[in-house]
This record gives sequence, structure tokens and C-alpha cells, in this order.
Amino acid sequence: MLATDTTATPRTIAASRTTGGRALSITLWTIQILLAAFLLIASAAPKFAGQRDAVETFAKIGWGQWFRYVTGVVEAAGAIGLLIPRLAAWAALGLIGLMIGAIITQVFVLVPAFAALPAVFGVLFAVIARVRMAQAVSPAALFRR
Repeated sequence: MLATDTTATPRTIAASRTTGGRALSITLWTIQILLAAFLLIASAAPKFAGQRDAVETFAKIGWGQWFRYVTGVVEAAGAIGLLIPRLAAWAALGLIGLMIGAIITQVFVLVPAFAALPAVFGVLFAVIARVRMAQAVSPAALFRR
């Protein structure tokens, strides 16, 4: 018969949770940094710079070029928020809203197949929001002096 060690102590259980929690935290911060870099460099910057593709895309959407700048500002603010621990959950929630708008726009106005990328990003933002909410500052505290 095979003997098994069933002497798990609270200390060993806590140590395994801490190790798993640390790995999750590192993984999540890596994802947040990569998403923030993408949002700033590949998404917001071309909108602010007036890159031809961005201008044409927002012309197809039909809301005017002002909407390109608003979208760029939301992306940049969300990217910065993802990098601040107390704001990461709220930034992720805001970016979920942006991704829902992107999915709807892709499906009904642009190229439906391209809705997959904002859908994947939306799922990642939901995970970030869920995990980081424990660290988030309350919305009321953001406006207190």
C-alpha cells in the first residue's frame, strides 16, 4: 500500500496560496502592461497622429473625426489607468465599454470578422477588473479632498 502524507498544515496551505497568488499577479501585470502598450502605441497614437487608416475608418463610421480623438483619449486614459493599481479595475471596466462599442461597430459598420480582437480584449479586461477590484479605490474617494 502506498503511504501518503496528509499532514498539510495551515502554513503549507498559505504558502501554496501565496505562490499561486504571486504567479497570478505577475501574469496579470504582464498582460496589463502589454495591453496598455498596445492601446497607447498601436491604437491611440495613430488616431492622434491622423494616420490615413484611422481617418478612413472613422469616416466610414460616419460620426466625424472628433470621434476619432475621443476614442483615442479613452484608449490612452484606459491604458494609463491599467498601470495604476488603484485605478486598474476601473480602467478595465471602462475599456470593456469601449470594446463593446468596437464590437458593435465592427459587426454593423466595418468588417464583422475583425470583431474578434475587441471581444478577446473585452474578456481580458473583465478578468483584470474582477481580480484587481480588491485593490481599487472607491469611486467616491477619487473625488474627495
